[in-house]
Amino acid sequence: QVQLVESGGGLVQAGGSLRLSCAASGSMFSIDDMRWYRQAPGKQRELVAVIASDGNTNYADSVKGRFTISRDNAKNTVYLQMNSLKPEDTAIYYCNVYDLHSIRNYWGQGTQVTVSS
Repeated sequence: QVQLVESGGGLVQAGGSLRLSCAASGSMFSIDDMRWYRQAPGKQRELVAVIASDGNTNYADSVKGRFTISRDNAKNTVYLQMNSLKPEDTAIYYCNVYDLHSIRNYWGQGTQVTVSS
């Protein structure tokens, strides 16, 4: 079983920056891919960024060049640095990890990001 705790959301003006964190904990786990998703009101949840255990990353086209995903394996934590934020980035952001031990995905509780124009 893996528990995920997210932090770092908030209200920011367009052009500003935020850094999201998601820390994993549990009794026995081995995290593989770590991902950030987001869901805006009235829209489907979408993948924002993913980082593999070897550090390879991929991003949604809408955030390339503005967002950076990183991870600290010693702390079992994934980060999302968001720069040059736009009002359309407003959403609830969720972290998601795949645990090799339990062979399943886990979701964080979500953190609200609001970008004002």
